[in-house]
Amino acid sequence: MSDESRPEPAAGVPKRKGKAARRHTVGRVILISAVVLALVTGLGTVYFIRHLDGNIEGISTDALTDRPDEVYTGNGQPLDILVMGSDSRECEGCDIDAEGGGGSDTTILVHLSADRSRAYAVSIPRDSIVDRPEDGCDSPAATEVMWNQAYGIGGPVCTLAQVEQNTGIRVEHFVVVDFASFGSMVDAVDGVPVCVPEDIVDRPRQIFVPKGDPSVLTGDQALDYVRARYVGDKIQQNDISRIRRQQEFIGALVRKVLSAGTLTRLDKVVRFLDAATESLQTDEEFARVTRLGKVAMQLQGIGLDKIKFVTLPTDYYPVDSEFSGKVFWKPEADRIWKLIAQDKEIPARLLKGTSTSAEPPASSTQSPTETGSPGETASETPSETPSETPTETPSDTASETPSETETPEAPESTTPPEEQIFGVCA
Repeated sequence: MSDESRPEPAAGVPKRKGKAARRHTVGRVILISAVVLALVTGLGTVYFIRHLDGNIEGISTDALTDRPDEVYTGNGQPLDILVMGSDSRECEGCDIDAEGGGGSDTTILVHLSADRSRAYAVSIPRDSIVDRPEDGCDSPAATEVMWNQAYGIGGPVCTLAQVEQNTGIRVEHFVVVDFASFGSMVDAVDGVPVCVPEDIVDRPRQIFVPKGDPSVLTGDQALDYVRARYVGDKIQQNDISRIRRQQEFIGALVRKVLSAGTLTRLDKVVRFLDAATESLQTDEEFARVTRLGKVAMQLQGIGLDKIKFVTLPTDYYPVDSEFSGKVFWKPEADRIWKLIAQDKEIPARLLKGTSTSAEPPASSTQSPTETGSPGETASETPSETPSETPTETPSDTASETPSETETPEAPESTTPPEEQIFGVCA
């Protein structure tokens, strides 16, 4: 009914304004409630961010004066972040390998391309023999020294200077995570599933990681998994096996954090962020949660298949050398560093046998069910297997009869696969 047709009330009868007043009151309550809720939420967010920022220790890099120039001159800005795992034993259950703490147990250079279409995480073996600079180390320069000694001498800044001198790459930021934070991050997401081909047992150090496909590891088990020196009954004399396990686990942790089951649970997100920043050390510019969050969002935009974990190509010194058991960087390592400095894609031939992606394992285990699609399998198997089968068994396969080649005796081997030796699944 329009206002024109609505009858006027009789004289002396009050006008009916109750409904209008109620609507206005309800509107004001909703508005005030929304403002209060926004203020409370905002104040809570600010408080939480300040709390997280308070967890992070910012360290100045002003001591670094002799630094490499940026090589890349294209559009955008590539980002290089040095990630270090401190082997400090100042946490319960951290003394798991009978080694002294105070050094850098893990060194990974993370490179994000300028267009944010790919990322490389290059692991540097801690028993690499390199030259250490004086700049940023508060110690005289030294030649032919162990990689992880730099951290014990001058902390993360010295390690960063050592990276820049030996790679020629300008590193913008660094992050240091200790054992306690690592274990807490794992527990914050209710464990991380990893495929463990066989039990990892180190009785003297009370280490036991159960086999499973997958085995969901708690924080303590995860520490054992990435740090253990025994796989089965075999002691790993080098750091390559631990690097492989670290790469597998970091990939699994990334997948767990990015999963809907984690991101849609506010309590898990809060616990994870709190654990991730606990005792965290970074350069001063990086010592803000908002800054870290922006980089994390950029990483999230890169497909898991475009995040490659790379083990720096190395080889062992001769047994009779003073550096027996230690490694030196192969020429392929220098090529990888140059490509990263130029922000170029690393070709597959340089990554063969030394890299893995952050993709879920299911992407590789599904191949048997895809054999009916020749287009897919034909593109995968030629690049992976032709160089192996001709060199390993050309004479055997040529002399075998068709009936013999179909028997299951051919795959038998006295040596377990390299992945199983390292404690990871193929």
